[in-house]
Amino acid sequence: MKPPRNSPQPGAALRRPAPSLSGNPVVVDAPAGHGPCPLVIQSRAEGLLLSAWSAGRRTELEALATERGAVLLRGFSVQGAEDFETCVENIAGGALEYRFRASPRTEVGRNVYTATDYPAEQSIFPHNEHSYSPLCPRYLIFYGETPAEQGGETPLGDAREITRRIDPSVKERFLRRGVLYVRNYGAGFGLPWPTVFQTDDRAEVERYCAGLGIEWEWRSGDRLRTRQTGPAMIRHPATAEQVWFNHATFFHVTTLPAPLRDALTAEFSAGDLPTQTYYGDGAPIEADVLEHLRAVYQGALTQFGWRRNDVLLVDNILAVHGRTSFRGFRRILVAMAQSFKPRDFAVIPEPSS
Repeated sequence: MKPPRNSPQPGAALRRPAPSLSGNPVVVDAPAGHGPCPLVIQSRAEGLLLSAWSAGRRTELEALATERGAVLLRGFSVQGAEDFETCVENIAGGALEYRFRASPRTEVGRNVYTATDYPAEQSIFPHNEHSYSPLCPRYLIFYGETPAEQGGETPLGDAREITRRIDPSVKERFLRRGVLYVRNYGAGFGLPWPTVFQTDDRAEVERYCAGLGIEWEWRSGDRLRTRQTGPAMIRHPATAEQVWFNHATFFHVTTLPAPLRDALTAEFSAGDLPTQTYYGDGAPIEADVLEHLRAVYQGALTQFGWRRNDVLLVDNILAVHGRTSFRGFRRILVAMAQSFKPRDFAVIPEPSS
């Protein structure tokens, strides 16, 4: 598929010179290549407030995130969740409300949340945040308020590399058919629908779903089922690169740890699972395809270990993230910024000749 007229050519952002940060009290470390390791901008001035330094640097930082996939701001001072809100405003234009939720999170500030409240012993498979949703955040901004005593790394993966590694026949199959997401709420597993939609008003849920093309079905016992399709790949809004971007692997029951997977499949039929994915036409995704995709994601990861006050800017299209298990108290905060609709950037396969 050719990029739209007047849009940047694929990889254009990679060829732009990085914004100059010379003369500022920071040092920039750019690892070789364009792997999943973030570009590191480290303060060399003790006590330098990130909320002060980042003012007026949004364009620079967004360009660097597009080039590298992620930018780590390290060694700055961040004085809690409220100060982090100011950093988010400076870095990416303000935080979005977390709606159509999938992960348990606690709101600790104005649209600032704990990264996840899943138990410490659980690891989280790498994914693009909210890529199951018709409305997604372009950027994630993480804040290492309290790193874990042991473990708790955030694996990062280069979505460009993931896209390159996926078997062409698998890509073609998903491009033609898309991804169907089925979610069930209110059966004792997963988040209840009032938490997912941040309202207990059924009419408000229906308005939200109708506005985004999500099908809904109210079921007995105050249960709800939603269904919607999404693209498998999208064009990056800035570079027009075609990137794998979906939750087909993450939301499939077979990707869960074996004890949880076995408990769910014993309790529920396929159609009643809390989350499940299919090809867009409703056909099951083959087991070997899912194994291939899981191996691709895992093979593209590097571990990112947190230090206190780290702030990590992630281009949510160009980098996937996860979490390792950990010991001790850990509190990593997250904000999401700049919503977009994946359907607006969907990669459409060329018609067969």
